[in-house]
This record gives sequence, C-alpha cells and structure tokens, in this order.
Amino acid sequence: IIMLTARDEEADIVLGLKLGADDYVTKPFSIKELLARSEAILRRRKGDGREQFEFGKCMLNVSARTFQISGREVKLSPKEFELLLFFLQNSGKALSRDKIMNEVWGYGSLVTPRSIDRFVTTLRGKIEPDPAHPRFIETLRDFGYRFSDGK
Repeated sequence: IIMLTARDEEADIVLGLKLGADDYVTKPFSIKELLARSEAILRRRKGDGREQFEFGKCMLNVSARTFQISGREVKLSPKEFELLLFFLQNSGKALSRDKIMNEVWGYGSLVTPRSIDRFVTTLRGKIEPDPAHPRFIETLRDFGYRFSDGK
C-alpha cells in the first residue's frame, strides 16, 4: 500500500504508516519517484519465495500472514510482520539499522534508527521466550541486528 496524499504533517504520515501503509508519498511527486518506490516495495515483497518459516516453537505463514507460537496465533502489526519476515529471509546475516529501515520501511521514510530499536523490542516481546535474554534477534552493538533460529 502506497498512500498518495497532499497531507504532509508528521502526525498524518506516522498514522498512515502505523495503519499499514508500506510507503507515504505527498504531493507533488514525480511519476519516476512513484515508480521507483513501487519497484522497491515489489523487491522487498519478492523475498525468497518461501511460504512458511519455522524457528523454535514459532511459525510464520507468509501467504496467510499469520504468526503462531506452539500453534497459538499471535497478532503482529503489519510492520512487525514485515520486520520478522525480513529477519527470517536474512537469517544469520548482520543487518544494519539503515538496511532494515530501507528494506522494511522504504527509502525516504520518516522512521529513525531508534524507531527500529523500538520495533525490535516490541517484536522480541512477542516472539522471544525471554525477551530480556533474546534467543532469536541478537543486537549487534553500534550496528544493528542478526536473526538466528536459536539452534
């Protein structure tokens, strides 16, 4: 979902992104910019083609957009889902905050590196057995994060 709007107040942009938009473009914009943003979203959505990821007692179903722990569904916001999917598709790789920001939120988004940290903290609270001692999402000090399936 790309929101095209004349509303350019920060509160409107944040609300649009929190409601599930993948990008937020304000008028005026060029067709080239819109096409580039669309292509970026399609690249991110492509992933590795897997429909399902399993780690620990967790399962993420891409086509159904569901997440379960021990067979019990856990609700994820649209961005939490995209963030977890990005981590799973890049398991074992060191991912900088900027890389996460650009790939999950898109270039030109108003998300900051500290916002990434808050999203990761919230996601850990939902997927980690003990969020204070994360098993799946490892913090790489002064850089970013690395996802590990915990094995």
